[in-house]
Amino acid sequence: MNEKYVPLYRKYRPQKLEELVGQEHIKNALTNAIELNKISHAYLFTGPRGTGKTSTARIFAKSLNCKNGPTVTPCGECESCVDITNAVPMDVIEIDAASNRKVEDTQNILEKILYAPVYGKYKIYIIDEVHMLSGHAFNSLLKTLEEPPENVIFILATTEVHKVLDTIKSRCQRFDFRRITTDDIVKHLKYISEKEGINITEDALFTIAKNSAGGMRDSIALLDQLSILGGKEAITTEDINKLLGRISFDILKSLTDYIISSKPENAVEALENIYNSGNEPVQILTNLLDYLKNLLITKNCKPNIATELTQLNEVQLNVLKQQSENIETHQITALINKCSEYIKELKLTNNPRLWLEVGIIDLANLSENTTLDDLQNRISALEGCEKQIKPAAMKPIPVSVSKPIEPVKKIEPAETREEPVKAETKKEEIKKELEIKAEEKAEDISPMPESQTAESKEDIGTKWQELLNSITSPTTRTPLAQHGNPIELSEKRAEITLRNEIFLKMFSEGPRRDMLLSAVKAMFGHTNLITRLPQADDKTVSALPIKKKPVIPPTNNVEPEKEEELITEEDFEEAKEPVAVAGKHDSMHSDMVNMAVDLFDGKIIE
Repeated sequence: MNEKYVPLYRKYRPQKLEELVGQEHIKNALTNAIELNKISHAYLFTGPRGTGKTSTARIFAKSLNCKNGPTVTPCGECESCVDITNAVPMDVIEIDAASNRKVEDTQNILEKILYAPVYGKYKIYIIDEVHMLSGHAFNSLLKTLEEPPENVIFILATTEVHKVLDTIKSRCQRFDFRRITTDDIVKHLKYISEKEGINITEDALFTIAKNSAGGMRDSIALLDQLSILGGKEAITTEDINKLLGRISFDILKSLTDYIISSKPENAVEALENIYNSGNEPVQILTNLLDYLKNLLITKNCKPNIATELTQLNEVQLNVLKQQSENIETHQITALINKCSEYIKELKLTNNPRLWLEVGIIDLANLSENTTLDDLQNRISALEGCEKQIKPAAMKPIPVSVSKPIEPVKKIEPAETREEPVKAETKKEEIKKELEIKAEEKAEDISPMPESQTAESKEDIGTKWQELLNSITSPTTRTPLAQHGNPIELSEKRAEITLRNEIFLKMFSEGPRRDMLLSAVKAMFGHTNLITRLPQADDKTVSALPIKKKPVIPPTNNVEPEKEEELITEEDFEEAKEPVAVAGKHDSMHSDMVNMAVDLFDGKIIE
């Protein structure tokens, strides 16, 4: 009977630090720690799956407990080294935190810490997936991790370091394992293929490396699965896709290219090939959503941050970077939103393929994937910049060129003059001529009469007063009169600036904006209202005071209306606090209190 088959990822697991692939910074740090005899009591290994965290923990334990240790090159023949290689060590205890996450499990482990090691110098606890421990289990481990016995070492491994308590992380030496580059993976896969006699092309090896997302274990496991296809002909990329039926990075890239270039017919054709490969509709859109997310991150983040967030290799990031140049950020966001909506539909419908095809066609119409809100915001931004593009200070000054200034004739030095009397006469003539020309030029560039500008300001001030008087609500009229400034009030549009963000928000939405729109429509016959913050070149129009209503003498004990008070930002802050009053009816309170209650939709607390 043949010997039991050992998977390739176990057969070619590294046994020494020098055999680690793609983790040079980890190798150097641990090598120096062993050589300098600076061994810490706790280590935290973090990084993506398949990058060598558990293998490094075993190699480090073997280096410490070897009979020749601590040493960088364990012998591999002593009892301790053999036990660690065969995964049956006495002094190196591996714990799966996913299945031993209760506080009772942690306490059982900690009770055995006081026992001395059997073969080696250290008792080493390797806790894999440590982030799966419960909160009580973490707290139980915390004190021992802070001050363990002298011969005990903890090595914690996790793929989600953000779930580990900060108090745990602060007591460990942290080592971050990086995703292995595509070139390093291909080089190692080529070495294994030659050793195992697997006939495979280099392009296929690159395809395996790209689909593994930087994980060496996943790459070797995929190569092991493909080894059954070995024969006379070499294994190609097409064979890989047919066997696995998965959506590769390249396929998603092609589908996204059709979407970006608005080619729905090509996108549907690519979708048909993906669907016939055995992929479920939800899986297809989920993979596409993840691809679009990576595209968005690559376009808006620095390369080092993009590598951390997307967990892609350098080649794939370069592909995404080139693709992102053909699409805007708001378009990617719109595609992500639509993709999320169709995923929800697929989970609820009885005909998922129908919604899958509809979704891809909708996504491929990229020109319609800009939302109405985005268009409105961009139009408002352009209208707001109109003043900056053509500021009033840049208006050309009319200069008359009907009488050009003649060049001044050169006067010879006094030493060369033969007739002094004639020279003096010529001097006076030239001086008079220059004075006359200067007066003519000053007349030509005279400024615009002040009456014309004053008339314009008076006109917009009158309209502003009429607009304020047409607003009946004091909670709308008063802050608008005090903190608003009209820029343009015409039959085409009404543009008003508000002093700060508080008042801009007040008149950008809600009932106060509706009242202002109604007043503009009644006065000018349109609703083209623009409210914005002031700009440096805005002309200030003095806010005319609101006309006081005539005071009617009190009859039948009816009090006359009180004069309206102007509202300031301090009044708003005071009005936010509960007002304690003795009366039970609004008529018993001051107009200021009633106005604040109406403004903030509040109530009076007795």
